[in-house]
Amino acid sequence: MLKLTNPFLEEIKECQKRDQKLMEKLELIREEKETDFGVDENGVVRYSGRVCVPDVPELRKMILEEGHRSGLSI
Repeated sequence: MLKLTNPFLEEIKECQKRDQKLMEKLELIREEKETDFGVDENGVVRYSGRVCVPDVPELRKMILEEGHRSGLSI
């Protein structure tokens, strides 16, 4: 397994484990009843290839603040 280089992905991965809705999706993935959701090689739950950010207000705030600090934001 590759080490996640993005610190946000590591935090997201840990928070996903505490998100009940995502854990329900993970069970459906394991049972092969869910095709839109998946787990990448690092164990991060994704929807159609996009990272699923769990419902953790502090994490969402941290991600939004980082995005606004980025030189690419307008």
